[in-house]
Amino acid sequence: MYLFAKLLHVIAVILFMGNIITGVFWKMHAERAKDPRSIAEVFDGIIRSDRWFTIPGTVAIVAAGIWTANIGGYPILGTGWIFWSIVLFTLSGVAFSIWLAPLQRKIRNLAQAGVESGRFDWDQYHALARAWDIWGLVSLLTPVGAVVLMVLKPTLPGL
Repeated sequence: MYLFAKLLHVIAVILFMGNIITGVFWKMHAERAKDPRSIAEVFDGIIRSDRWFTIPGTVAIVAAGIWTANIGGYPILGTGWIFWSIVLFTLSGVAFSIWLAPLQRKIRNLAQAGVESGRFDWDQYHALARAWDIWGLVSLLTPVGAVVLMVLKPTLPGL
């Protein structure tokens, strides 16, 4: 049962990480096109993929991770590499919820307004896109750090 729970956990992590990385790829692709319609469509797709993959992936990662730790006899908060992975994963979720998701909606709405009006505010887009890049990097690197801790299992203090 432990290996099955771990398999579910790993699959959830793969889907979660794959979706985040793919979103970065599509944003860069849309920017290169320099077309507000493309930017609006890409950010609409990123928002939808977050609803379909990132958010359910988060739930699956947490549920399968807790299940795996319990079956394996690991004290969740007392095992340093698990505790600090949870901290990193939580920081990712906070950055996503507070900064990244609202920025995605603002960028999509700005691009849609530009398509409808025929005038796109590139300066405002670049300011929002820079902020998205920063918070996107935080939202990406923190779960990457959690994956590193989960795989390497370094000796770290827990609670």
